[in-house]
Amino acid sequence: MELTPQQLVAEFQDAVMELYFARKRIALLEAENSALREHLAATGPAPEPDGS
Repeated sequence: MELTPQQLVAEFQDAVMELYFARKRIALLEAENSALREHLAATGPAPEPDGS
């Protein structure tokens, strides 16, 4: 199936928007991960499960 130039532009714009929102989500997840690592470092490691 061949796309018209207008369809190609629309597909490209959709891809750019998806990338934009994905990068925003990645930045939020990186910030959350950093905060969780800081919290873990401050509180110490979780206790080991006893296996029972």
